[in-house]
Amino acid sequence: MSGSNGERPPAGGVPDEDYLPIAEHGLIGDLRTAALVGTDGRIDWLCAPRFDSPSVFGSLLDADRGGYWEITPTCPTAARHQFYFPDTTILITRMLTDDGIVEIQDFMPILREHDPGHRQRLVRRVVSVRGSMRMTVRIAPRMNYGRDAHRLDPLPDGVRFTSTALVLTVRANVPLDAGGAGPVTDAVGTFEIDEGQSALFVLETAEPRGDDGDGEPVGAEATTRLFDATVDFWRRWLRQSTYTGRWREMVHRSAMTLKLLTHEPTGAVIAAPTLGLPERIGGGRNWDYRYVWIRDAAFSLYALLRLGFTQEAEAFIGWLTQRLADSADGAAGPLHAVYSIDGHSRLPEEVLGHLHGYRGSHPVRAGNDASGQLQLDIYGELIDSVYLFNKYGKGISHESWTDLCDILDWLMEHWDSTDESIWETRAGRQNHTYSRLMCWVAVERMIRMARQRGLPADLGRWTATRDAIYHQIMARGWQPETRTFVQRLADKDADGPPETVLDAALLLMPMVKFVSPTDPRFLSTVEAVRHRLVADSLVFRYDPVQAPDGLDGTEGTFSICSFWWVEALARSGEIEQARLALEKMFTYANHVGLYSEQIGLTGQHLGNFPQAFTHLALISSALNLDRAMG
Repeated sequence: MSGSNGERPPAGGVPDEDYLPIAEHGLIGDLRTAALVGTDGRIDWLCAPRFDSPSVFGSLLDADRGGYWEITPTCPTAARHQFYFPDTTILITRMLTDDGIVEIQDFMPILREHDPGHRQRLVRRVVSVRGSMRMTVRIAPRMNYGRDAHRLDPLPDGVRFTSTALVLTVRANVPLDAGGAGPVTDAVGTFEIDEGQSALFVLETAEPRGDDGDGEPVGAEATTRLFDATVDFWRRWLRQSTYTGRWREMVHRSAMTLKLLTHEPTGAVIAAPTLGLPERIGGGRNWDYRYVWIRDAAFSLYALLRLGFTQEAEAFIGWLTQRLADSADGAAGPLHAVYSIDGHSRLPEEVLGHLHGYRGSHPVRAGNDASGQLQLDIYGELIDSVYLFNKYGKGISHESWTDLCDILDWLMEHWDSTDESIWETRAGRQNHTYSRLMCWVAVERMIRMARQRGLPADLGRWTATRDAIYHQIMARGWQPETRTFVQRLADKDADGPPETVLDAALLLMPMVKFVSPTDPRFLSTVEAVRHRLVADSLVFRYDPVQAPDGLDGTEGTFSICSFWWVEALARSGEIEQARLALEKMFTYANHVGLYSEQIGLTGQHLGNFPQAFTHLALISSALNLDRAMG
């Protein structure tokens, strides 16, 4: 792990009140990148031009150094509300004051490759709903995580910020001036809007290349066209959904969130659009999730296929096919657990030591060393996603089948190895039961595909290996004294201490068809999870005190595990308990239906936000509970 300067920010840093709760944000995006907009009207997170680019606005991680774009009334605000324009990702923030009501409409028009004049844009339309409002605006970008200086130039209808790597042009129909103490780097303005009037701002991103042109003037008609086109895109996209069940609003919001986390040019699905948000306030478990985890993306494929979004599934399979073709044996196996959106596997961690961190939670890390870990479970998740696409999509090609057979040949030789597994522990490699489970899935799904389509396969060898993995899990992954499946396999030497650590990931056993959901061994594991890992409907992934993971501090409950819990209850016949748990989990969503990676016991959102893994698990649990209820 290397740092930009290796130093921590000064003690004390920024007061907590300068940071909104993580949950007090909505998400907008253009399928290239995404921004977080707070309920106070401040954009405090945006990386441009891609998800994994350095931040432009990053006050979410440092209220002093990070940069932001704020629009707010000059008079006190009595109440704030935020919601999505129906069936879209256009975010509306309403502020109620004694002088009237104002709303900010934030959205990013979808880029179209066939339209060369369509730049990446972020639109902010400020509308006076009632009364006359006096507003202030401050645009304070801080390029490259706040490390790069920039030049501010006035334009006839806005301002331009230029750094060595990026140009931001903001055009507006209200005056913007250079302002700020010290070196002038911010654009500021004060304006009044009467009832029914609007103020318009359009930010465009571009690479430095001399003359950036005059751009399109900002006007009500042009902005309305962008708004209407964005509404049309999202509503047309959502009409593809085949879901008509009980929880349509939550399922469709989760689907749109997954779509927002998709990099359309490559088909990659990132884990989350943020980095550095803590799993415990003030703690050091602060990771960069702006990348593609094979595991997360594979589960996303399942969720999208189940909802009828075959185009997204096909795009991801295209991305995945390239990773299969590029695979080569290495210390972490032929595939990596984590990739960049364009397929690079080297993502070295860098400590951004100049950033204070969200509410003092440091170190803030960019990059992710998990890309170099051995995580054997990814092979099962990957091959299972290909199996589903082969079954419900267009089917796989001869070249893809050959690549899969080569990867399976490697797995046949290495499945009985220690690894870091699904939770990416940093306490050294272990014999994880979940990894064995997913190795079984990899072999079993290859057998299924070969038999269904008559594909060439060494079925005798594959079947023998599948059965060997099954017997090992049942013999060493099962603890007869506690009558539970456990996180790590028991030592081959019977003299070793018995394994007793529970792992919520093992709730997936019936979902991947390893055991029946009514198998006595699974039912007793469910009971153990209920008593030891479940707090109300919230589920811890494991007990880090009982099973040290090489990291300091504690963490919240894992949102994805909570939805796995719902599905486990539904599959094992506890329909009413499953429904109650799902309804309780819905109460932990934020005000616009988004979930972070973790939920604290007081309901606060923790970790990177929003997390794709959680939203795909919500979709899966709702679909399967709907089916169980009839």
